[in-house]
Amino acid sequence: MRADFHPAADAELAAAKEWYAERSEAASRAFTEEVARAVESIMEGPERWRVTAVDARRYVLPMFPFSIVYRTIADGIVVLAVAHHRRRPGYWQGR
Repeated sequence: MRADFHPAADAELAAAKEWYAERSEAASRAFTEEVARAVESIMEGPERWRVTAVDARRYVLPMFPFSIVYRTIADGIVVLAVAHHRRRPGYWQGR
């Protein structure tokens, strides 16, 4: 299985890491590690999380106000968004 990131999701992840790094390197590391654990968990059982709009699924990070929005593909997942909970809901649906 593989995990691909949509370019916009990759940009969101980089921006969030940078935002946390400006405040605390430890927070940035913790965020990065939590996202990595989330992706691993998703890949172990991508069907475990509920379907949201447009045939995508959402994994809510337990320690940070973000969700990993993804779709399953034949050989893995595609992360559509690293969505902050305060952003407009569903903004990523065109991806």
